[in-house]
Amino acid sequence: MTQMAKKNEVSVDSLVAAVVAGLQEKKGNKIVSLDLRNLNSAFADFFVIAHGTSNRQVDALADSVEEIVRKTVGDRPAHREGQQESDWVLLDYINVVVHIFSEEKRDFYAIEELWGDAVRREHADH
Repeated sequence: MTQMAKKNEVSVDSLVAAVVAGLQEKKGNKIVSLDLRNLNSAFADFFVIAHGTSNRQVDALADSVEEIVRKTVGDRPAHREGQQESDWVLLDYINVVVHIFSEEKRDFYAIEELWGDAVRREHADH
């Protein structure tokens, strides 16, 4: 493994850890990371998925992730979608894409099932 590859891997792992911490900070539910690095069809290295019990909590989770990632890793999302409805907020950190759903939308879209070949890791909720 080259030095640059090691640096990128550490950066991605640090980013995932910061995202998870942000979700835990506001009591995100069923926090899961999917390692997509070994899948040819993946457009990111990781998905991190969680849900909130209300639209207000979905927004709070997204804000918490942004704040903790900025403080610990010094990164900001390249793109944020879904603020209007607050039933699915997507934070795109290029290599790591964060999906924060309402419980109903998470069940409906079932992203974990779509990426069933990914290495799945469940994280403590809080």
